Amino acid sequence: MKALDQRVRAEISKFKGHVSLFAKNLDTGASYGFGADDRVRTASTIKVPIMVEVFARVAEGKAKWDDELVLTEAKKVSGSGILLELSDGLRLTLRDAVRLMIILSDNTATNLILDQITTDAVNDRMDQLGLKQTRVLRKVGGGGESRAGMIPENKRFGLGVSTPREMVALLEKLERGEVVNTEASREMLAIMKRQQYRDGIPRALRGVEVANKTGALDRLRSDVGIVYTPRGRIAMAITCDDMPEIIWSVDNPGLLLISRLASLLVDGLSK
Repeated sequence: MKALDQRVRAEISKFKGHVSLFAKNLDTGASYGFGADDRVRTASTIKVPIMVEVFARVAEGKAKWDDELVLTEAKKVSGSGILLELSDGLRLTLRDAVRLMIILSDNTATNLILDQITTDAVNDRMDQLGLKQTRVLRKVGGGGESRAGMIPENKRFGLGVSTPREMVALLEKLERGEVVNTEASREMLAIMKRQQYRDGIPRALRGVEVANKTGALDRLRSDVGIVYTPRGRIAMAITCDDMPEIIWSVDNPGLLLISRLASLLVDGLSK
């Protein structure tokens, strides 16, 4: 682990910004952290906990996959996704909204879901899972503020807050079938495997399956996911924040660093 630590620190030392990460081989238990318990801005990685709450509600009979959500101009928000471009009055199912939220990171779909389930319900579910630091604070763009979002010290985190260690814990619970039930956990990971932003963790990993969810803000890039290697399932959460330049391209320094760190973590934690 000393060699891995040296290689990770060497990469981070060249980066202009703040880096926090945690990774674990789910087969061997070997793990590595650098700022693993830092409270970090989640950006869109908080959409994984939101998805968890939807699956739990459906399993409990509190919601149905064919529940109808209606798109209106007032509910459209900017940023990632496709619903912003679609017609007022469009009707979509709860299942479709969840898939859009993860696969395209659709911000409008996320808000439509939160209007149905509430931010506080997501956080209560995280409590049940033992994840005390993982919180959705408000809807994308504002509104729907949770109890946690009203705490002054949380305002700086924006949409959500978590730690790399807790995000990996959630991924591990999903992989072990402990979130809602085995079937629901498997389906959530299958959706994550189809998400279309592949410039972070999966970028340089060839021939391996990856289930992940990305996040992006002006000065932040983050990625949480599981890399399914022949030498073990490596779960990781990496956040690169406080970057001095705003660069909205696939060659953002944060994305490039996440890619390099992912390769190091896979190599260093493999059996």
